[in-house]
Formats: sequence, structure tokens, C-alpha cells
Amino acid sequence: MAAIIITKNTELMQRVIDEIKTCFDPEIPVDVWELGLIYELDLNESSDLKVVMTLTSPNCPVAESLPNDIKNKLQLLQGINSCELKLTFEPPWEKDMMSEVAQLELGFM
Repeated sequence: MAAIIITKNTELMQRVIDEIKTCFDPEIPVDVWELGLIYELDLNESSDLKVVMTLTSPNCPVAESLPNDIKNKLQLLQGINSCELKLTFEPPWEKDMMSEVAQLELGFM
């Protein structure tokens, strides 16, 4: 499942994605973007960003900290007016949501 991206400012959205790629699940040596944990990015004309993401498991040890770390990084990104992050477990994350890059890195291909 690829993230749904809604925006008119592709340059700023690319910087958002690049920033997300600096965030890692500490148990898996792959960034959250390539893991497929980001379900939706919505950047409106006022540069308000909405992020819908999941975790590999509801019992993930970083369930409290990882979403907040991502939100804090994105709020500090130049050009972002505000950032709202929603954590969801629907649909549940599955290994096939990973990008080919992640699958190669983890030895699934």
C-alpha cells in the first residue's frame, strides 16, 4: 500500500517525505517511509500538514514516542505551518506494505 499524497506544493511535500525518511523504527533498520507506515500525507494551501500513520504492531515499544518524534520533526520543517498526526491501526500493517527498498534491506527479496 503506497501512501496517499494530497498536495499542490510538490517541493515542500518532497521535503516532508525526506524528513520522514530520517525516522526509523528502532527495532527494524529501515525508515518508516520505506516500511510503509505512512498511510496518508495531506498538505493544504496554507501549508498545514496532516499525517496518518501506523506502527508495525499496536504493542510496538515505541508506540508513544515514534509518532511524536515524527510530528515534532515535521513541525520544525521550514514551510510547514502546522502538523497534525493521527495514529491508526486500520488497516493493520503487513509486510507487503514495505517498499522494494525495505524488502531488499531486510532480505525478503
